[in-house]
Amino acid sequence: MLHVDPIFLAAPAAPQLTAGLPGPGGASVLAAEGALPPFSVTTVVTEARLDNWLAVVLVLAAGLYLYGVNRLRVRGDRWPVARTVFFLGPGLGGIASVTLTGLGAYDTTLLSVHMVQHMVLSMISPIFLALGAPVTLALRTLPPGPRKRLLAVVHSRIARIYSFPLVAFAIFVVNPFALYFTDLYRYTLEHGWAHELVHAHFIMTGCVFFWPLLGLDPLPGRWPHPARALLMLLSVPFHTVLGLTIMQSSTLFGGDWYPSLGLSWADPREDQVLAGGILWAGGEFVSVTMLAVLVVQWMRHAEREARRVDRELDRQEARQRATEATG
Repeated sequence: MLHVDPIFLAAPAAPQLTAGLPGPGGASVLAAEGALPPFSVTTVVTEARLDNWLAVVLVLAAGLYLYGVNRLRVRGDRWPVARTVFFLGPGLGGIASVTLTGLGAYDTTLLSVHMVQHMVLSMISPIFLALGAPVTLALRTLPPGPRKRLLAVVHSRIARIYSFPLVAFAIFVVNPFALYFTDLYRYTLEHGWAHELVHAHFIMTGCVFFWPLLGLDPLPGRWPHPARALLMLLSVPFHTVLGLTIMQSSTLFGGDWYPSLGLSWADPREDQVLAGGILWAGGEFVSVTMLAVLVVQWMRHAEREARRVDRELDRQEARQRATEATG
């Protein structure tokens, strides 16, 4: 387990990371400086870095979303505050919290930190990005030309294939096994660009899976709520199996990568057990919570449909009475 005794944290880290150690972003810089201290709550703040492309992308995405909301407000249209909070807070903010803070600096140093990133980037943030309905916002604010092009993309053949729930479910389930149980994971530790690509892949995989299930945007071929709830239920055991497999594995993920760092304040095997536990417990919690959210959406949809049917019946009765009165 990680040793976070305050007295120990105040002491210099020994031995330091080897200069020139390959790794992405902040981790490689800190390694080169030989200054990566023991992981703690404090280092999550002190090792934050905002000087990379992802910070620019997140700021740009937030700016465009707020610009769209403001355009609706100026012309007198309403946009739910909850959608804005979801998109900017747990959505974009969740991505920033695990990539731009000190967590991003330790993502090639501790497997447990990487697993926290995995959970947030592939499950938590995509869910709230979907609940923010950015495509709907864009369709309501874009000029006619760009709106038509966006609709063409949403209803394209590629979008229909990847948003089909069974395809999205297969991608969501298979990808982590393909990453962690092959040499691909070691490769991403050694090459910064590959590690950053995995981050982007986590986000896209989560969006592909959760957008058709929980999202509010118009997507082609969306399944009815009972089928969506069943698919969400089937995803619950997935993280249990993956997490337990990682915890019980006698082989270190990444080969000798983590032992070669020579960290006196973390044991690679214990950290791998912690990483598996994070994936297991976190996956169970998020899956069950999102299943509950989906059930609530299902109930609200049923209520709206019942009200719609009632209104139609009232209109039919009114027309019938009018016909009888004039007859």
